[in-house]
Amino acid sequence: MLGEHHYRVQAEWTGDRGTGTSGYRDYDRLVTLRSEGKPDLPASADKPFRGDPSRWNPEDMLLAALSECHLLSYLHACVGVGVVITGYTDDATALMTEDGKGGGAFTEVVLRPRVTVAAASMIDAALTAHHQAHEWCFIANSVNFPVRVEPAEISVARAGEPA
Repeated sequence: MLGEHHYRVQAEWTGDRGTGTSGYRDYDRLVTLRSEGKPDLPASADKPFRGDPSRWNPEDMLLAALSECHLLSYLHACVGVGVVITGYTDDATALMTEDGKGGGAFTEVVLRPRVTVAAASMIDAALTAHHQAHEWCFIANSVNFPVRVEPAEISVARAGEPA
């Protein structure tokens, strides 16, 4: 599966209140993101930048992309080493620092996955699989700030839970 993969998203600004960008406070930061065959995603700026906090913002989406990429890479890594995962959640956090000149940058992301495995004998391999997943994650390999993976918990599925 070597090769190039192309992606396309359309971003449409929907925040014109009738006077366009006549002033910094005169328009909404509302955006609709579209990709063919997928539901529209309502987006905005983050609240400190006059955005709508009920919509996804670029910072949320970057963090979500890193979290999901690790999750998907991790599931693949686990299959490769015979670890059966029956549950996975991540409590990911990010730090963005403003530079005082109107810009800024992410300075760190921390992923804190909580994983459930089918058997206690899989715990060590499940922990190790996080390293392989991190190496494989396309998104983590594409950013210029550290992405740390700090597994928060690995538990064993209880009897009667799906294995």
